[in-house]
Amino acid sequence: MQFADIKNDIAFRKIFGNSAKTEILTSFLNAVLKLEGNKKIVSAKILNPYQLPIVLGAKSSILDVKAIDEKGNEYIVEMQLTDKIGFAKRVVYYSAKSYSAQLGVSEDYYTLKPTIFIGILNFEFLENPNYISRHLILDAETHEHKLKDLDFNFIELPKFNKTEAELDTLIDKWVYFIKNAETLTVIPANADDSGLKSAYTEADKHTWSKADLEAYQYENMRETDVKAEKMMVEQKKAIEIAKNLISLGLDNDTITKGTGLTLEQVEQLRKN
Repeated sequence: MQFADIKNDIAFRKIFGNSAKTEILTSFLNAVLKLEGNKKIVSAKILNPYQLPIVLGAKSSILDVKAIDEKGNEYIVEMQLTDKIGFAKRVVYYSAKSYSAQLGVSEDYYTLKPTIFIGILNFEFLENPNYISRHLILDAETHEHKLKDLDFNFIELPKFNKTEAELDTLIDKWVYFIKNAETLTVIPANADDSGLKSAYTEADKHTWSKADLEAYQYENMRETDVKAEKMMVEQKKAIEIAKNLISLGLDNDTITKGTGLTLEQVEQLRKN
């Protein structure tokens, strides 16, 4: 088997936004939110099902995966590769906007259902050392949880370092899948959940259409270009800072530590 990189925009939405395989998203949501017994999500309707961009290589027509369960609760599941400026504010804004959009003209507030945000982050975002964290609106003094309709959950992939043998819980197995599937050649023996097994099967590129594979490959190239462009911008900023520090008379060692440039680069800037 040859699994896709789940962090790829196309792969992520193809797997979690698959209307024909909603047990994948349902299993993932139950694992993240630790829902058991009669609290488990039984079924989920995906509100923005996966579809390829109309023009190959253009961004997909959806920003994330949105779903609603049998009780009317809404879920936003998002894969975020880089820590963009204003990310925290966008999470709150987007969740609040989705929440308020439930209410039609002349409808009462009591009809509103909770909106749960789940962000899968390929960077460290919070001080919490755990790879998964939940953020609720609580009373600062008593920790009373009265305002229950906005719920924020974050999975920070860099903080997850468990091996296959160390996977204890279903959420461990899901995060292992998201982070490591691309490097595997078989479905792990401990992937004993039907939704997770289905996710591995859907991630096998041997089963994909030609159009899906082309879109997936293009998205990989696009992400590589974005990273290269970001590195160039950062390099230019570092060079400008180094030039200013040279003009102030600072030594090479201090400049390399302050800018991340190599000693050779700083020496070349001095010569120029």
